[in-house]
Amino acid sequence: MKTLYDVAIIGSGMGGAALAAVLARQGLSVLVFEAGQHPKFAIGESTILETSEMLRALARFYDLPELAYFSSENYLPYAGTSHGVKRHFGFVRHTPGEVPQPEGVLQAVIPRQPYGHEVHIYRQDSDYFLSAVAISYGARLLQNTPVADFDIRADGVAVTTRQGETYRARFLVDAGGFRSLVAARFGLRRHDLQTHTRGMFTHMIDVPNFDEIAVPRTQTGVPFLWSEGTLHHLFEGGWLWVIPFDNHRDSTNPLCSVGLLLDPRQYPEQPGLTPAQEFAALTARFPALQSQFREAKAVRPWTRAPRLQYASTRVVGERWTLLGHAAGFIDPLFSKGLYVAHMTVMVLADALLRACAENDFAPENFARLETMTQHYVAMHDRLCANAIKSWTHPDLWRVYSVQWLLGAYLEYLQLSIARMRSHTRHEYLSLLEGNRLAGGGFAPFFALQEQVDTLFENVDAADPLQVGRVVEEANRLFETFPWLPEPFRAILRGASHLPRNKIRLSLLNPHKGFMGDGDYRRHFFGGMSLGELLALGGREQVRYSRAFLRWKRRRERPRLAI
Repeated sequence: MKTLYDVAIIGSGMGGAALAAVLARQGLSVLVFEAGQHPKFAIGESTILETSEMLRALARFYDLPELAYFSSENYLPYAGTSHGVKRHFGFVRHTPGEVPQPEGVLQAVIPRQPYGHEVHIYRQDSDYFLSAVAISYGARLLQNTPVADFDIRADGVAVTTRQGETYRARFLVDAGGFRSLVAARFGLRRHDLQTHTRGMFTHMIDVPNFDEIAVPRTQTGVPFLWSEGTLHHLFEGGWLWVIPFDNHRDSTNPLCSVGLLLDPRQYPEQPGLTPAQEFAALTARFPALQSQFREAKAVRPWTRAPRLQYASTRVVGERWTLLGHAAGFIDPLFSKGLYVAHMTVMVLADALLRACAENDFAPENFARLETMTQHYVAMHDRLCANAIKSWTHPDLWRVYSVQWLLGAYLEYLQLSIARMRSHTRHEYLSLLEGNRLAGGGFAPFFALQEQVDTLFENVDAADPLQVGRVVEEANRLFETFPWLPEPFRAILRGASHLPRNKIRLSLLNPHKGFMGDGDYRRHFFGGMSLGELLALGGREQVRYSRAFLRWKRRRERPRLAI
């Protein structure tokens, strides 16, 4: 009789590989089907604070320290020097035919403390590494093995490969992205989304630092070079990312990830042009972009994709679930994809461990995954659609950028404090029950977010009077929100960046400081005192410091192949 696996996973991208590693580490038998072969090209290279925090939580609650390797620059001796460093989220607004001006920039600085800056993940290395981690803990990976068909049965799933081999498992996870076999079989795809972009992307060399081209630090006062973070070039109807891997002194990777996203209603597809020609034609409209990419060279063929947005009517069914981009995709803007993938890995792995232990795979046992995934997709869609719409007018973008910043800050706060507060995975997941991608599950934020998003959805961005009224009303809503951090208020007043040093004595104020008061304090901090928070924060800073990790690496060899 052929082996019966506990879980079969289609796809070994970062989400599929992480899930396989977690489940195998926890003792389940796992089979992974990979249509291609590692190392392989993938996008989704920019991390955010929420992603890094989820990686630390997965490492802790599933006893898998290797997942934390991609959470901070402090882990580069573990993760490798092919990855870049991310010290900020940078935005530069462009107008056709003009050089960008200092007032059109925003640099959202990522705090260095307590964990270190984040990273630009070179995905062919990260995904390959995590697949190896999964194998080292007992998972079986079949590369160059596309899945041709599957059959859902009462007692499990039969998966048939294109080579004609059939494998059996108790449960099937489809992490196969847009071309999900499960989504296609059950007709799950929907496209009724607000965001509307198409894309093209590649890896390049010889992309100069944008400070050498336009709006240098001497003009803007931003804390970091544009090349030290993820740079977003914004223009009406689209945006362009620049993600360098060679932006720190220890880097051994000369590549830079470059991608262009366009609203096809404003920039229709041009089948007569190659992606490289279309990219050149677009950048020629903006003098600074043309200068930055004049000497740049693609090192792999461009990938061009039609409209990117899709979701699923369901993500859970009898003996199956969709994971990550198999469930839906909105837009790379704000780099939420890896966060969503790893949050759903956290939730799904917990549900699968219980289901396998109890031999009960009823869909209702995966209801948390269904609810959370749908909430994340819905909020991501509104966030991207309204941000892209706001680039029509600089005042709209300035105020909407605070919507993004506040939502991301509260989400990260909830994730990090919940991990510190929790003694068990069950306790941690309970604290995250109300999370919806942004806002940290905090009801007053959701009320504010609904008001602001509704304003932006209804405004005619070409009407100056409507724009003025929306900006005034949105500013009023933010200014009266009791828990808006002062650096975000400064952005509303015209600041070009968040402060590099976020530590201030005012944060220790027992009522208006970092912990706030009332519903805010109860939601995010529970019964934690300021002293307890400071003690936990100090411990975290030591545990994740470069010096401690260096000492730990010398003392304890990495656990691969144990």
